[in-house]
Amino acid sequence: MESVRVRFAPSPTGMFHIGSARTALFNWLYARHTGGTFILRIEDTDAARNKPEYVDVIFQALNWLGLDWNEGPQPDGTVKGDKGPYCQSQRGAIYKRYVDQLLSADKAYEFEGAIKFRTPKTPITVPDLICGDIQFDRTNEPDLVIQRKDGSPVFHLVNVVDDLEMEVTHVIRGEDHLSNTHKHLALIEAFGAKPPRYAHIPLILNPNGSKMSKRDVGASIADYKEQGYLPEAVRNYLCLLGWSPKDNREIVPIEEVIAKFDLPQVNRANARFDIDKLFWINGEYFRSATLESLEPLALGILRKHNLIPDDYDPAYFRAALSIVKEKIKLGRELPEWMGYFFREDFEFDPAAAKKVFTPEGLANLVKLHERLAALDGKSFTAAELEAEFKLLAAGSGQKVGALVHPARLAVSGRSVGPSLYHLLEVLGKDRVLGRMKRAEKEFSTPTA
Repeated sequence: MESVRVRFAPSPTGMFHIGSARTALFNWLYARHTGGTFILRIEDTDAARNKPEYVDVIFQALNWLGLDWNEGPQPDGTVKGDKGPYCQSQRGAIYKRYVDQLLSADKAYEFEGAIKFRTPKTPITVPDLICGDIQFDRTNEPDLVIQRKDGSPVFHLVNVVDDLEMEVTHVIRGEDHLSNTHKHLALIEAFGAKPPRYAHIPLILNPNGSKMSKRDVGASIADYKEQGYLPEAVRNYLCLLGWSPKDNREIVPIEEVIAKFDLPQVNRANARFDIDKLFWINGEYFRSATLESLEPLALGILRKHNLIPDDYDPAYFRAALSIVKEKIKLGRELPEWMGYFFREDFEFDPAAAKKVFTPEGLANLVKLHERLAALDGKSFTAAELEAEFKLLAAGSGQKVGALVHPARLAVSGRSVGPSLYHLLEVLGKDRVLGRMKRAEKEFSTPTA
């Protein structure tokens, strides 16, 4: 049985499209499912549009998604594999050798300075592992330009040559390339080589049914990283764009996807992008994530917004993160949910302050301050605090909410947040009392 070899061949011409990410993912999944080889090949022959920094964009996106490759260029400048070079800009001599082979066999000819391939004028059936057998009538097919007047090779030639030279066994790519496949098979036949097997995956469409372009919302992988999506959640969602575990589950561990993924299972119909579903999936991953896995993301975002000091207390930071993570669906929400843990000059929500810091609310805040000040520091736990709130409420003939709302607003500036008693425990007695005193002073009406 042959060893599976698949490739992902992006062009470094700008942002990394979500369609490219899904293509890379499906190639990676098939390689990992079969124990095969996943090749990264850079199609950088478009000198006018390619830039070195765009290669870094590809590396960053693949690494962020956890899609490691077995062969190809590496971010540190080294190369894995012995079938390279893996950048098309370095493979000119190889392409020339194949063009010369076609010319010498009279299967190609010069035309106005360019080189054209003599396309067969016969019908052809393209076998596809996802789309089935597709018929193409090449009766009136024009001959194919394989080398431009300036001597540069055309995509169709380099694509075929690279797949042959790198011994690619399966070409997994977007369905928009299906119409090129009969041309590629004709070239492979002219070279007397065995073709790889083809599998064209469905397109990704916008909610309105149009093809997702680079300008559409949700098209750039970098945007998801910037907004604080978790890479595991984005990868999980991309798996569902054309494939499913067949049991209506939407949260599927990647190890299970690898075990189950196979090309005939890929859906033939185009996949519609649903940002709401991705948002929900990300929230599920946030809730189930470990603190250790979330710490780097949270620290990076808080530092970017200058909300955490360099000498922060790691234990305090982890405790704060542990009580807010179940409330968060996106990393970009972290400054709103965690900023007040690390600064004493936070602003109070004006609407909430007007509603909560009434004379009655402030009177309750004073009572709470006195009650909590009498507690031993070791008793400042969520359970003890809850008991104290309930005792004070019962003793004053009020519902406990009459105490909870002014306390929450005083210590966080917000009317919503994590469990108040756990919040108070994490903040600690000194911070809580200091913040209550600040609110009392700031919102109390001076007496004449």
